[in-house]
Amino acid sequence: MLDKKLLSILVCPLCKSPLYYDQSAAELICYPDGLAFPIRDGIPVMLDSEARTLSVEEKAHRKS
Repeated sequence: MLDKKLLSILVCPLCKSPLYYDQSAAELICYPDGLAFPIRDGIPVMLDSEARTLSVEEKAHRKS
């Protein structure tokens, strides 16, 4: 689990939008860009080259 204070200051490195924390997938999700950034060993990897693209279904079932 990531620290709540850290989560409150992290934004997407590309568009600066807030990120959604998906604890079960260990990812930080940017819905505007359709990207999911991995969290490895408790450390967010905020590189666009490491992010995966969200599927159409994932975008459609956006979590609040």
